[in-house]
Amino acid sequence: MARMLLHPSTVTAFCAALLAALMAVFPEPVLHSSLRGLAIWWEVLFPALFPFFVISELMLGIGIVHFMGKLMDPFMRPLFRIPGSGGFVLAMGYLSGYPVGARLTSQLRDQQLLTRVEGERLVAITTTSDPIFLIGAVSVGFFHQSALAPILAAAHYGGSLIIGVLMRFHGATEPETASRAGKSGTGKPQRGLSAALKAMHEARLLDGRSFSVLLKDSIASGLRLMVVVGGLVVVFSVLMELLRQASVLGALEHFFAALFVRFGLSGDMAAPFVSGLFEVTLGAKASAEAGVPLIHQAAAAAWVLSWAGLSVHAQIASLLSHTGLRYRPFLLARLAHSLIAAALVYLLWGWLGPG
Repeated sequence: MARMLLHPSTVTAFCAALLAALMAVFPEPVLHSSLRGLAIWWEVLFPALFPFFVISELMLGIGIVHFMGKLMDPFMRPLFRIPGSGGFVLAMGYLSGYPVGARLTSQLRDQQLLTRVEGERLVAITTTSDPIFLIGAVSVGFFHQSALAPILAAAHYGGSLIIGVLMRFHGATEPETASRAGKSGTGKPQRGLSAALKAMHEARLLDGRSFSVLLKDSIASGLRLMVVVGGLVVVFSVLMELLRQASVLGALEHFFAALFVRFGLSGDMAAPFVSGLFEVTLGAKASAEAGVPLIHQAAAAAWVLSWAGLSVHAQIASLLSHTGLRYRPFLLARLAHSLIAAALVYLLWGWLGPG
């Protein structure tokens, strides 16, 4: 009987029933939180992410990803044990932020350009905040200090690269994709611009779609993905509000405040930790409002940005659900990245911190 009660399906059903009951008890906060989540999706996420989703799909169909893969293969494999096509994902992920890196990783996995382990390594590296959010929203909007951007960027993106080097040891015994560079007459892989152009041409022929069809398919694929992202944003907005109304968030903050004090830390760090655990924007805002010195606020913000929040975790899990990539390596990478980024703030504060 106890095993039946603790079965995952039973626990899930109980949680769903509890959330439904809370929604019936707090209908007005649920409506407002839904509208707030919808506004965030429409006003912020849709214009920020949709163009990148469409462009990345076009680049994959045209063969630009294969072109960059040939050029970057000699660098990506030794550093991260990832094929060169991962360099395109790395650049796009850093430029556009989560969850674009996961989307592109799933596309490369669908085209069998990555093994499962290589995909897990790649999505662990490319799950980062975009520079606009880090600089504009966090440094300027929340902290009102543009001088904080260099230290946050160095900690966040530097931590990501460290995770990339560490993740090269993940699945070290499993096979990797063979280099897809063409072979010369001597049997050695061909590299350089000519091999990259040839790879792009072959990929374009293999795709076979005209540009108009490719554009239509890219827009349709981007819209489907944005609906999923929007739905998850609204769900987590409602979930956070229900937890707040039920005093669960307050209880968690009190618990972690006592825990932090026990280990010699400030209890004021509990609020950004709990908020950032669920949602990156709320966590970054709470970091700027914590009643601790600026260096500790910056470390908390770096932790939040690198952990990314369970809302982003859910988005990425949904994107990777059909690829066979496991969630556990991603979760461990996020935990490690968040701790490394926070530590880098303290290590680099003397050089890059605000004067």
